[in-house]
Amino acid sequence: MTDPTREGARATWRDELPFLRRVLIVAGVVVLLLLLWAIRGSLLLAFGGVVVASVLLALADPLERRFGLSRTLSLMLVGGGVLVALVLIGTLIGQQVQAQVSQLGQQLPAAIQGLEQRLGIPLAGLGGGGQPGGGGGESGLASMAPAGFLQQVGSFGRIAVDAVASVALAVVGGVFIAASPRLYRRGLVKLLPKGQHARAEEALDNSGRALRQWLLAALLAMTIVGTLAGLGSWALGLPAPLALALFAGLAEFVPLVGSVVGAVPALLLALGHGSSTFLWTLALFLAIQQIESNIITPLVTQRMVQIPPAVVLFSVVAFGAVFGLPGVVLAAPLTVVAYVLVKKLYVRETLGERTDVPGEPEGKGE
Repeated sequence: MTDPTREGARATWRDELPFLRRVLIVAGVVVLLLLLWAIRGSLLLAFGGVVVASVLLALADPLERRFGLSRTLSLMLVGGGVLVALVLIGTLIGQQVQAQVSQLGQQLPAAIQGLEQRLGIPLAGLGGGGQPGGGGGESGLASMAPAGFLQQVGSFGRIAVDAVASVALAVVGGVFIAASPRLYRRGLVKLLPKGQHARAEEALDNSGRALRQWLLAALLAMTIVGTLAGLGSWALGLPAPLALALFAGLAEFVPLVGSVVGAVPALLLALGHGSSTFLWTLALFLAIQQIESNIITPLVTQRMVQIPPAVVLFSVVAFGAVFGLPGVVLAAPLTVVAYVLVKKLYVRETLGERTDVPGEPEGKGE
């Protein structure tokens, strides 16, 4: 004979099982989000590898299409070409660039100190030991205690070592990803339900093509801006024109913000050469900005992902708040990928709206 009490307990357990399952799912999602937050730096480093792989594939694809070479041989030729180019550049102007970067590092503190003295206030809170109102007569940089200075030098040294190590890991990871991109794409797609595999693969293909297009256009813009900044700085008689060109070109990788940041070292150095030089330097970088906006961008816009400027600006701020300086550097490619995925998976396929998806082959848009 069946015990009614035992049957009632089993029925209660069956009724509570769906609730417990939902609780476990929510707990698992929370734990996963916390884990992703804890390893966000590693995830960003992995995305840096994807960016490197995109550049390598963008350079290797023409060799594959035109000469019928294999992916491995194309990547080897591209890698060898990049290495030879770096060796040639290092041999021809490496010592000059190194000397000018060192010169720039030595002259910038003096330029900042001169600006502090003109304004009568310590900049960036570096005044630590100075007296209020400038009574001590020392600027924020000049009043730095030796111990604090050595501590800051050590901090900058650690940041530099971490940056070099991160770049090296991203490059190595990018080479592995570029050698077999389908392997990593299939592994990522398999994390999703089977019914979503085709959509996910198509979205990843579109985002990959859009990212390669944006990177090639960005590299072209960086080269042009750096060249113009270097030639203009040399013509104006500013010190370390090669270093200023290198900084301006690299800063151009960050849209909107980079063009402003890239002009700061040149403007600081120009202050020490008189108001006339400062005004000419300001005019130089304003002209470069106008050339970039009205000539360079229209020329490469057909190869770039056209994202609203406000979206890019707030993306730089948001990724910088989450990831720090590496997030600022990689904000633009992250935004490109996110923009493509949102337009493809959400706007078009979830909401059913007609929209162009960057990176999509011609004839497939709705």
